[in-house]
Amino acid sequence: MTPVSIFAAVALMMSPPQSDPDAPVARTEQGVLVGGTAQGVESFKGVPFAAPPVGAMRWRLPQPPEPWDGERSAADYGAICIQPPSNGDPGVGPLPMSEDCLTLNVWTPVARGAEPLPVMVWIHGGGLNNGSGTAALYDGTNLAKRGVVVVTINYRLGRLGFFGHPALTAEAGDENPVGNYGLADVIASLEWVRDNIAAFGGDAGNVTVFGESAGGIMVTRLMISEPARGLFHRAVVQSGLGRDQGTATFRTRDGSLSLEERGVAFAVAAGLPADATAGQLRALPAERLLTPAPSFYGGDLMIIDGYDNGGLIEENVAPAFAAGLEAPVPLIIGANSAEFWWMKPSDLSPYGAIDDVMTADERAAFLAAYGGQEGYDAHVLSDLVFNEPARHLARLHAANGHPTYLYRFDVVPESNPEPSGGATHASERPYVFDNLHTVGRPMGERDDRAATAMADYWTTFAARGDPNGAGRPVWPEFGAERDRLLEFTNDGPVAGPIPFADRLDLIEAFYSRVR
Repeated sequence: MTPVSIFAAVALMMSPPQSDPDAPVARTEQGVLVGGTAQGVESFKGVPFAAPPVGAMRWRLPQPPEPWDGERSAADYGAICIQPPSNGDPGVGPLPMSEDCLTLNVWTPVARGAEPLPVMVWIHGGGLNNGSGTAALYDGTNLAKRGVVVVTINYRLGRLGFFGHPALTAEAGDENPVGNYGLADVIASLEWVRDNIAAFGGDAGNVTVFGESAGGIMVTRLMISEPARGLFHRAVVQSGLGRDQGTATFRTRDGSLSLEERGVAFAVAAGLPADATAGQLRALPAERLLTPAPSFYGGDLMIIDGYDNGGLIEENVAPAFAAGLEAPVPLIIGANSAEFWWMKPSDLSPYGAIDDVMTADERAAFLAAYGGQEGYDAHVLSDLVFNEPARHLARLHAANGHPTYLYRFDVVPESNPEPSGGATHASERPYVFDNLHTVGRPMGERDDRAATAMADYWTTFAARGDPNGAGRPVWPEFGAERDRLLEFTNDGPVAGPIPFADRLDLIEAFYSRVR
């Protein structure tokens, strides 16, 4: 299918209203939704939480969705946002693809009772360049069965979601944040949840945001974003960095290339003049914005936009946590044991710089801690990017007096075809959602037990701000028992000290020296 036909196919996605008199109905502020029911769970899909960001609304803050008359079918997912081919990524839902993609999906138990239920809002990963809330991997049925309302969302990606240009800045004026359109979408979805989730049996006063990789990064940004304050009450960060790698400044203070300057360079490469107008930028075909692909680690995407106009993000995450400026909510944070096992630092900019700036003593200490060059190459990148940063934010959050729970995921299916030596990046997702059937290869009894445990811990945390419950190992609070975590292993969850803490200590000292 060509890009043009893909984008045009969104016209086919709207289904006629349900005729089933037993279909579930939800009355939102915008109108009546008619959903579906399966396995004791009601679902409502493709629900608009903002107006379509198309035409003159491209690169503008999300606006409220338009109301509708009568009943609107919520039986099918909406379009995924504009993105490069998924290459089999299970975190990307099916076509069609469109700029008109700001929709969410809700799962809620049929048997709800009178008390409102905890709400869990999932923010997908994909490097802020791929992914969707419509993937089968993120189906909320099995979590909702545990007594929560699950919401998955789409948000603008790549250059449609994170982009700067002087023409857009001038157009927005001093009062409107610019650049962080994807993050603004996430905040808009949380505002929709606040205003509408009661129609699905959810408690707007008990909302958990949880996300993986770029979704985890989004959660850390929500933690320090003033416009997001009060829209959520617990947070879960899965492999979401924490040392501000890849963060770009909108207008730089140090003379480095700014997001606006990169936007001008992109526009010129796309055939526009250096002084292109906002109208000329918006006339670019959406597929042109995919080439060359935006680089998250190169700084094209996540943005500090608040220097001049009181934007969504005023500071990097770690300094904000260190200053006690993050949301005072319970936090689960952690990473996987072998996140990027197939990559060396030199394979991922800017981490290759570690080899250039290490002292001779540091190199000797690192090689000793990792058991030589082979162990260093296999594991140091995972620790640099994920494991030590997770510990770092956990320490800061706990020191500020907030309930904090650190984890390490090390479950590897017997059917795993990779010589990873641990749990790879994103491999915890089907366990968290208890959706092992989406993995595409046989999963065993130990995987079933791990999925039950993770989904139970996550949903209990959403309900109470504490993941602990009867029938499973106690997860120690990080602040109460410093540097103790819960490790998800092939033999079940185990509480104990942080594995390979000596490696993380070396990385912490290295970061302290070079920053």
